[in-house]
Amino acid sequence: MIRIFSMLVGAFFSLALLWSAGKGTVAYISEPPAKTVEAEFHQHPKALSLSSDGAFGKFDRQQLQRGFQVYSEVCATCHAIKQVSYGDLRELGYNEAEVKAIAAKAQVPEYNPATGEVKQHPGALKDHFPPVVYGGAGSPPDLSLIAKARHGGAAYIYSLLTGYADQAGYKNEKGEELLKKFPDAKTPDGLFFNPYFANLNIAMPQPLVSDGQVSYKDGTKASVDQMAQDVSAFLVWTAEPKLEKRHQTGWPVLGFLIFATVLAYMAYRTVWAEKKGH
Repeated sequence: MIRIFSMLVGAFFSLALLWSAGKGTVAYISEPPAKTVEAEFHQHPKALSLSSDGAFGKFDRQQLQRGFQVYSEVCATCHAIKQVSYGDLRELGYNEAEVKAIAAKAQVPEYNPATGEVKQHPGALKDHFPPVVYGGAGSPPDLSLIAKARHGGAAYIYSLLTGYADQAGYKNEKGEELLKKFPDAKTPDGLFFNPYFANLNIAMPQPLVSDGQVSYKDGTKASVDQMAQDVSAFLVWTAEPKLEKRHQTGWPVLGFLIFATVLAYMAYRTVWAEKKGH
């Protein structure tokens, strides 16, 4: 009796679930939810290939130095990299004298616990990049870990930097114009249209505006696309400075684990071979 009752209860809930799913499907087909402007026009990051990609990836030191130059001359006014110390820059291929010269140009705040005073001193190798004092509304994000904090990583950063567009003529994949399909979606004053940003409107003005904005020391042509790639590569390094060491360590460890697994399996076969024969 209990078994029959349990079966009836199960059948009732199964039918209720099927009815609910069917009703929801019919409602969705007959009256699909209205698409938002963000869902319709937001773009996924463009493809970006860097030397640090993949399990065997290594940093291109020349590109990292170019990226640091773009950061220093364009981005550092608003965005800090507080997790990076000046001494870390030696990993980019700079010698100690060059790093000391870079650090000495900065004024780093130092808190005195005895007096409560904050004094400035020229940067040294042990110092981290100082926070940025920003006078506008809000606070621009620190870029130290931005390549790990944003979905898409370096590709997102590259796409955002090169993705500013004229909203009036922007079209989606179907060729429909934004303001014709969503007349009320005009970008508010003080914001800038960028289809790679989550809600399409970003407070940051376009930072890379023209070719040659930075004069690369290695002679590379500083196109907007090149500068965006280089600073994206640099921000991958700030987020994962030990990436190469992790790769170098990971493969021997993986090899050892595979060897140990094979050895353990062979030992298992040897120990249990006679037992299985009986």
